[in-house]
Amino acid sequence: MGEDGKAGKAKTGKERYIKGAVLGEGTFGVVTKAEDTLTQKVVAIKKIRLGQYREGVNFTAIREIKLLQELRHPHVIELVDCFPHKRNLNLVFECCESDLEAVIKDKFIPLGTPEIKSYMAMTLQAVAYCHDCWVLHRDLKPNNLLIAPDGALKLADFGLARVFGSPNRKWTHQVFARWYRAPELLLGSKTYGPGVDMWAVGCIFAELMLRKPYLPGSSDIDQLGRIYSALGTPTEESWPGHAQLPDYIEFTRQTPPPLRQLFVTAPMDALDLLQDLLAFDPSRRLSAKDAMKHPYFSTAPLATPYPSLPRPSKIFGDEDGAGRDHDVDDKRDKGGKKGVRFEDETGGGGRNSELMPPPSVEGGAGGGRRSSGESGPDDKSGVKRRRAGETPVPMSTGNDSRGGSGQLGVSGIGLSGMELNSCDRPALSTVDRAYLRKRKLDLDDAFEAASQDIEDPEDPMT
Repeated sequence: MGEDGKAGKAKTGKERYIKGAVLGEGTFGVVTKAEDTLTQKVVAIKKIRLGQYREGVNFTAIREIKLLQELRHPHVIELVDCFPHKRNLNLVFECCESDLEAVIKDKFIPLGTPEIKSYMAMTLQAVAYCHDCWVLHRDLKPNNLLIAPDGALKLADFGLARVFGSPNRKWTHQVFARWYRAPELLLGSKTYGPGVDMWAVGCIFAELMLRKPYLPGSSDIDQLGRIYSALGTPTEESWPGHAQLPDYIEFTRQTPPPLRQLFVTAPMDALDLLQDLLAFDPSRRLSAKDAMKHPYFSTAPLATPYPSLPRPSKIFGDEDGAGRDHDVDDKRDKGGKKGVRFEDETGGGGRNSELMPPPSVEGGAGGGRRSSGESGPDDKSGVKRRRAGETPVPMSTGNDSRGGSGQLGVSGIGLSGMELNSCDRPALSTVDRAYLRKRKLDLDDAFEAASQDIEDPEDPMT
């Protein structure tokens, strides 16, 4: 009787799954394909290494488990199960075969207006649901938007997500991959809301239309320069109070170039939606719900139903699959492991593939810090960093150290249009490099500080 009872008992933990091929390797563990013997469905098991017992479970994993146990939506990745085994914690997700980045990079996949509308609609539905549940994702980017076998888009990687809603609550501004980081975060704001997610959605929208990253900055300062090159520099009218943000940097004033100059074939309502998503003032950005009601989605041609969307030619687990760990740079991509970060816990840095060369020392992207009137042979940066209330010092101008035209915009490079030419971007000066090294240390401190506010006892959801 007892043996029959044991035989009829459902398997749990490791015994429930039959492991298959490795799909990829992320920052904290390996992702493996498996079969769920209980449901006979294919799943993906992410093994998180716990290390020594005194270190405990990585807190991003705890946060991810907690949130995904509560979030249930057709376009949010499903957490099927969670179980410990030896010194590892195993998270079981529904299996997805690719991600949006692979779709964008696959030149054999047509990405016309109907396909882009479909991907954007699914992204907005997922983000709107999260915001309705008072959850900020804080790491939206194409390789965190997975593609299920039926073609549906799934929002994944909630390791940096937080529950919001408490007034004046302060968080770290070092979230999001750099290329999708909102300008208020780049300027050091620690109080923010859903607008940071919507900025990232706008960058993804632009990337779908361009089929390449829209604002691929190589440093935080260069990222600001690229934003201002593409959208113009903000004013008190377009973004009230931005000059009072902690890390405010004065850039040369520049008017925004027409979006049509870069998005040549995009419909007018697409450019209107993009402009509303990339508004400098977070309070003026469209919410996810309002974005779904934009005329862009109701005008012909309508969105392609997701079961009819084309699939990428390469899927997770392929030898040269499209999914790669983009928190490493090109040098490590050449010799490192390839795979997918199924639910990567990292949030800084951004995708560094196809990075532009270092920012200019003679324009707004250089990052050198000087007091007013100070000069030196190595410090040619025109960027003036100041605290609120100080008098701004205009940027200096001059010829490019590599023989460029000397025509300067906010990113400190010669612009013959919206295309950023690598030969117009000279190397960093000694002062610039020293500043960026210090900035890197500051970022590490910010992450350490962020780990402290995670465990705030006053907020049971953090």
